[in-house]
Amino acid sequence: MMRKIVMGMAGALALAGCVEKDVMPGPQDGKALFMENCAVCHGADGKGDGEMARAMVKPPKNLTLIAVRNGDAFPRARIMSVIDGYARSDMAGPGMPEFGALLEGDLVPFDSGDGKQTPTPRKLVALLEYLETIQATR
Repeated sequence: MMRKIVMGMAGALALAGCVEKDVMPGPQDGKALFMENCAVCHGADGKGDGEMARAMVKPPKNLTLIAVRNGDAFPRARIMSVIDGYARSDMAGPGMPEFGALLEGDLVPFDSGDGKQTPTPRKLVALLEYLETIQATR
């Protein structure tokens, strides 16, 4: 009887471990990453007024206006490509640093708006989800 209980508990723990990886990252996960990696330049509120902003050749963008600058639509694919480093060639000066640690870890399905699920690092998706929640409206 005790063996069945132990085996049942072990199975439940193993299942719980599997379920955790399937949970999609949310804005709160992304907010923590933003504060650790982005706020020093973009500011705690994402408006481009972080501690390092004045020292930069090209001031950081106001991240709360991404959707406004794009016809009130949040360009998920474009923003993901900036975050992951693919679309940073258009930045003058030292630009945005690369955050290799954000590329590490498990992958989750990400839909950039084209209806296709692409395996993407969990941390990148979390950061994008957070950025989408801080968008200003007209």
